[in-house]
Amino acid sequence: MNAVLAVIPARGGSKGVPAKNLAPVGGVPLVVRAVRACLAARHVTDVVVSTDDAAIADVARTAGAEVVLRPAAIAGDTATSEAAVLHAMDAYHAMRGITADVVLLVQCTSPFITAEDLDGVATAVTEDGADSALTVAPTHGFIWRDDRTGSTERDGYGVNHDKANRPRRQDRPQEYLETGAAYAMRAAGFRAAQHRFFGRTALVTTDPARVLEIDDPHDLARARALAPLLDPTALPVHDDIDAVVLDFDGTQTDDKVLIDSDGRETVAVHRGDGLGIAALRRSGLELLILSTEQNPVVAARARKLQVPVLHGIDRKDLALKQWCDEHGIAPERVLYVGNDVNDLGCFGLVGWPVAVASAHDAVRAAARAVTTTPGGEGAIREIAAWLLGPGLHVPARQEQPPTSPAPRPHHAPHTINTHDK
Repeated sequence: MNAVLAVIPARGGSKGVPAKNLAPVGGVPLVVRAVRACLAARHVTDVVVSTDDAAIADVARTAGAEVVLRPAAIAGDTATSEAAVLHAMDAYHAMRGITADVVLLVQCTSPFITAEDLDGVATAVTEDGADSALTVAPTHGFIWRDDRTGSTERDGYGVNHDKANRPRRQDRPQEYLETGAAYAMRAAGFRAAQHRFFGRTALVTTDPARVLEIDDPHDLARARALAPLLDPTALPVHDDIDAVVLDFDGTQTDDKVLIDSDGRETVAVHRGDGLGIAALRRSGLELLILSTEQNPVVAARARKLQVPVLHGIDRKDLALKQWCDEHGIAPERVLYVGNDVNDLGCFGLVGWPVAVASAHDAVRAAARAVTTTPGGEGAIREIAAWLLGPGLHVPARQEQPPTSPAPRPHHAPHTINTHDK
């Protein structure tokens, strides 16, 4: 079997979009989306993320990739993707002793890349005899170029057509747009050529609707708007998570507060949410209510639900990280439910960021899943149904209240630092 190494370049610096490779689309960081596509591809045997950034390294490792720490000489704005791939090939061989037969260059700035795309370019090289391959999208567009004919005058002319003769689309040869998402190369040929295109190059077509490269904030906004339409619908189940962490105002309430003449505040909650939370507690999942509010009503509600609470918290993400560490819970196995921008820090930490239907637009855009029910109207009951089924059936193996579990070990793939070789 061919050893097919997928290399994902993901440096920390980005002028157009700061921390771009960690930016969430559909609630999932870009680098994680790329790692998951590689892990799902049938032909990919090994997945490596090449980065100079510690945060990207941690996230990539948690997602299941190996990590190669890239030296500064090939981590700047002028560094090429080819240099990163060649370095990753050498570093991976030094650590694992594996020599790749075929290497894939996978760009995490293409958020809608699929395992099928990767298998397509890999198959073109491993089975169909191509030396290199890339993903392309069919296009019928007329391409123009504007050249200066004098000091100020310009003349537009057709690049792929004669402007005096514009044949019908069906009468023109099919042309293709390079998507920038995935490339495959025979490893030996790539080393010799030092470039991703050599020998016979195969074109592997992909769906034009999924072609998007993120270079600036507008591209990122478009990707987040498209994610609900292009991402496969996926909701978490009980086996996906170890803990459920709930915001209070706006998720367990409708975000409204009633104040009486003495200044006392009251809120309304939904009985269905209480039923769902009780079922989640019986199922053996760890639960926590995490709120910035200091109002006694938060603690009172938590006592009634028999759920631990942290409230009056300024930095919810730091409190959540500490809570996970204390309970031996990997953040990627936490489902966090929120509704407003002060929840975004927690969204970036956990594996399942969930927004209620009434959440702020920015929160909905960053969520991995969104309820159909608004906060305070049974949204938590809906989430409980995702995990336990509509009848809130507690898994039989956990009908009895579990004892406090030992911290779960998290076996992360090895990190390669070529400075240590």
